Amino acid sequence: MSSNTINVDGMTCDHCVNAVTEEISKIPGVTEVNIDLHAGEISQVTITAGIEISDADIVVAVEEAGYSIVPV
Repeated sequence: MSSNTINVDGMTCDHCVNAVTEEISKIPGVTEVNIDLHAGEISQVTITAGIEISDADIVVAVEEAGYSIVPV
C-alpha cells in the first residue's frame, strides 16, 4: 500500500473536490482519495493505492479535472 500527498491549486467547492476525486480514482490501483479543501487556496490531496502509482498519472488526472499541482 502506498500513499501520496499533493498540493492542488484552484479548488473552491464540493464540485471541485468531486471532479478531482473522480479523475484520480480512475488511475489503476487507487483505493482512496481524501481532500482537505481550502477554498481558493492550496488544498491537500492524499491518494492511497494498492500499488505504486506514477507522479505523471497523478498530474494528468488533476489536469484532466481542470486544476494544477503546486510543487512543494
